[in-house]
Amino acid sequence: MSRKVLVFAEEKNGKLRNVSFEVLAAAKKIVDGGEIASVLFGTDADEYVQALAEHGADKVFVVQDSLLTQYVTDVYKEAFLEVVNQFQPDVILMGHTSIVRDMAPKIAAALQVGLITDTIAIEMIDEKIVFTRPIYAGKAFVKKVSNDSLVFATIRPNNIAMEDADSSRSGLKIPLSFTPSNNALRVKVRDVLRKASKGIDLSEAKIVVSGGRGMKSKEGFEKLYELADHLGAAVGASRGACDAEYADYSLQVGQTGKVVTPDLYIALGISGAIQHVAGMSNSKVIVAVNKDPEAPIFQIADYGIVGDLFDVLPILVDELKVLKNE
Repeated sequence: MSRKVLVFAEEKNGKLRNVSFEVLAAAKKIVDGGEIASVLFGTDADEYVQALAEHGADKVFVVQDSLLTQYVTDVYKEAFLEVVNQFQPDVILMGHTSIVRDMAPKIAAALQVGLITDTIAIEMIDEKIVFTRPIYAGKAFVKKVSNDSLVFATIRPNNIAMEDADSSRSGLKIPLSFTPSNNALRVKVRDVLRKASKGIDLSEAKIVVSGGRGMKSKEGFEKLYELADHLGAAVGASRGACDAEYADYSLQVGQTGKVVTPDLYIALGISGAIQHVAGMSNSKVIVAVNKDPEAPIFQIADYGIVGDLFDVLPILVDELKVLKNE
């Protein structure tokens, strides 16, 4: 059964987020000869149209308005609903990002449909779209099917591989005018203060190096960045490290922080409390370094090193330097 699938494309720091392409790959699994449309917001949306087309979008709705430059919940919600009215999709897919976690429930409520969040896989079974999502802090998985006429789901980054771009493809650009209601304009963003962060975006990183209370100090935590630089990795932290002010809370991985699913997760000085494990247990390969052989982190680690991380860390860095020079 052919379907019309609408994908929300998200821009961050002057480029499209990888999860936008991953969601397009997910859309291809279920479109079944139908049509995939993507939607872009903001004054610079034009420059991303071709990239979305090359990754599978047949149509790209472009809503260019200065009010959409910064994320404001009600403005984005109304703009997206305008696209829904124009395209009349059978399925809406979005990346499970911080913006979408805020916006998607409001859109679902306005459309009076259910919302399946934080899915990690999508497949077709007997003409039904089946989504897989983790439950109980990643200890189990459940398969979900929506019985609504409009299926709405969000997809966790780094779980569905994005496909290679096809430069022979081109999509139909559809400019869309938008006038927000007075209710949407009740909140206005005056300024955005961003904390400077080093290196790669944690939520989309293929390799993550995280430190816990075992880093002992803010200066000790800084040593992780050399290892991360050699690996091309993002740096994360446990809640304990953030509470101790070794790292900023923007780096926190866990149930109350960011959920990551990299190809490689290296945990240094992290005991493995359930709160932290909930945020990284679905990583493809987990390496743990801890001086306590009974630390819970070793129960989920694929590889474990029992030892003082301040002895192990320099050895890892030196070995990586050797490998790079070979």
